Amino acid sequence: MSQLGSGAFSVKFACQTGERTLSLQSLLASRFCFCYNTGMKVVFVAGYGPITIDTKESAAFYRDSLGLSFQEEADGYFHTEDLKGVKTFALWPLSQAAQLCFGVNEWPTDLPTPTSWLEFDVEDVAQASEELKAKGYTLLRAAKKEPWDQTVTRLLSPEGILVGLTYTPSMRESESEVH
Repeated sequence: MSQLGSGAFSVKFACQTGERTLSLQSLLASRFCFCYNTGMKVVFVAGYGPITIDTKESAAFYRDSLGLSFQEEADGYFHTEDLKGVKTFALWPLSQAAQLCFGVNEWPTDLPTPTSWLEFDVEDVAQASEELKAKGYTLLRAAKKEPWDQTVTRLLSPEGILVGLTYTPSMRESESEVH
C-alpha cells in the first residue's frame, strides 16, 4: 500500500494483480489503476517495426536519416538486434507478412493493411491463442512453428497492427526470463 501527500490530504492506494502489487506514484495514478489479471503471461516485446510498401525508401529514412544500422537479408528484410529497448527492430515488407500469414505474396483486400508489426513473447503460444479466440479475436495464423524455431500466432489488433504472440528460444537469455 502506498501513501501520497501529507497533513490533511493523504491518499492510500495499491493495485493487486495475482502475485504482484503495483504501487502507483502520482496523484493522477491514484485515480486510475492499470491492472491486468489474465492467464496469458507476456515475457517481453520480441520485436517491432513498420511493415513497408517501399522498403528502400523506408531503409533510407531509418538508416540514413535516423542513423540506425541494419543487417540486410537477401530477401529485402532489414533488421537490427542492437537497438536497446527492443529485441528486434525491422522493416518488414508487406509481401513477406502476407506470405507468413496466408501463404501468398499479396495482403488480402478484405482485411485492413497493417502498417506495423509488434510481437510479444509469451510463456505458452497455444494457450495464449486459445484465450484470444475465446475473446472473439480472429487469428490469421495459429501457433505455427517457423523455420527459424519461433512459434507464432498472428492477428490484427483493433488499430490494424499485425500482432504476433511468439515463443522465441533464441531471444530468451535463460528460462529465468519467464516470470
